[in-house]
Amino acid sequence: MKIALISDTHNSLDPIIEQNLHLCDEIWHAGDIGTRYFYEKLESIKPIRAVFGNIDGFDLRIFLPEIQLIDLEGVKVLMTHIGGYPGRYAKGIKEKLKDFRPDLFISGHSHILKIIPDHELNLLHINPGAAGNYGFHKVNTMVYFEIKEGRIYDLKIIEGKKRNVL
Repeated sequence: MKIALISDTHNSLDPIIEQNLHLCDEIWHAGDIGTRYFYEKLESIKPIRAVFGNIDGFDLRIFLPEIQLIDLEGVKVLMTHIGGYPGRYAKGIKEKLKDFRPDLFISGHSHILKIIPDHELNLLHINPGAAGNYGFHKVNTMVYFEIKEGRIYDLKIIEGKKRNVL
């Protein structure tokens, strides 16, 4: 299963990242999508699993969860928008990670791409950065990976064009 992981689109998508979405089996979105219309645009490209983010309105919150639990090909995944990262988890997240025991923890929100192992909880944390054009980040990013037989393979970082940010 080929996964394109994005976050923080805020109703826009870098053209390079959009091209790469067509190469996956599923799009996973870690929140701050923007609007229902933009969600449906992504859904027209590939099947999507997503969580709502802090800027997402009622039009998305009525059908998207705050926390998405996924068990795919033997890999357990917990995805949320505001989650922090190993050593600095957001309030209540570490307890959820201990309860669910995922292999992969995904969050967004910071607009900063991070891939960090958590040796204490025996998981990999991924924040794909921001794929949209709103925010302070200088480069739009996404993460692409494959899940097969209980493992994560071929993890790649895809960068869009550099942005002019003041």
